[in-house]
Amino acid sequence: MTAERVRVGLEGRAYDIVVGKDVLAGAGREIAALTKSRRAFVVTDENVARRHLERLRAPLGEAGIESAVAILPPGEATKSFAMLEHLTGLMLDAELERGDFVIALGGGVIGDLAGFAAGILKRGIDYVQIPTTLLAQVDSSVGGKTAIDVAQGKNLIGLFHQPRLVLADTGVLDSLPPREMRAGYAEVLKYGLIEDAAFAEWVAANAQAILTKPGSERREAIVACCRMKARVVEADEREAGRRALLNLGHTFAHGIEAAAGYSGRVLHGEAVSVGCGLAFELSERLGLCEAGTAAQVRGWYAAAGLPARLSDLPDLGATPEEFITHMAQDKKAQAGQIVFVLARGIGKAFIARDVDAQIVEHMLTEALSDRPNSKAKA
Repeated sequence: MTAERVRVGLEGRAYDIVVGKDVLAGAGREIAALTKSRRAFVVTDENVARRHLERLRAPLGEAGIESAVAILPPGEATKSFAMLEHLTGLMLDAELERGDFVIALGGGVIGDLAGFAAGILKRGIDYVQIPTTLLAQVDSSVGGKTAIDVAQGKNLIGLFHQPRLVLADTGVLDSLPPREMRAGYAEVLKYGLIEDAAFAEWVAANAQAILTKPGSERREAIVACCRMKARVVEADEREAGRRALLNLGHTFAHGIEAAAGYSGRVLHGEAVSVGCGLAFELSERLGLCEAGTAAQVRGWYAAAGLPARLSDLPDLGATPEEFITHMAQDKKAQAGQIVFVLARGIGKAFIARDVDAQIVEHMLTEALSDRPNSKAKA
């Protein structure tokens, strides 16, 4: 089966997302077509390197592209100032020039860090995203957001730097642990919750095929998500308006991840699944959508094996006030006010800038009180 190409039509900076099994084998040919340079710098992590690094370097070599490699520790902690300094130092030691390429081979952590490093090195070097997780293939590899985490919050230091190419090899997902696949599924379903109720229902109905079978359903889901994101990025590259809709559930999710210390205790997709449930519950409480909508959304996530409520997560030891403090660091915040993505129903998300913080705090208090010995106030 031939690969499918989705075009991100940004003026002067358009690029393709190539989706299909074994597209990694054609990486050398695809990248060589973009540049006269025959030097690349591959950034990956220890886990991905064991499985896929040589599968990339071989086709690069066949295309006459010499590749240096940086192998970094896995995990969200790698998205740090210290690792950014380390990585850019390695790039400078390799004497990368502006005409050379950086290749991000990994999940969202590697994609974000390598893209950021490429964006600031010598005021900007081109890079290619080769995402190796479902979450990265449908979301973080597309659109040019690059960043690192700091103590104050997730992805708060970064820039927009669009890749020149995204190669989404669906075959590499076969080696992912089930928990990582479920985390990616959370983002797949999110796209339908935002703007396409029929897609949300299709994703929910095909959850097990997407999660466990390397077949047409998985590929169809990835392509559909990439098409949706491409349209949004084309209309609002720097998140001045509509692109913020892609953050459905993320305001809550970033609060959860911050409370967890950006650790493996809670994966990003797990925080998003809980965050989407909270976003729909808040929408219900504000009278924006029908009663029972949040339960339906949570049921879809739970059926896929994802946490659907705060009480499904490990005890993060945070109070409602502490969650809100973390959420206030969200990049969408304006004039000190937390901005939420809410919904008038499944597939009908919108941006809300005037939500009463007391309603949010009361909802979080109730959610946390479901857990024995919680710190939520009665």
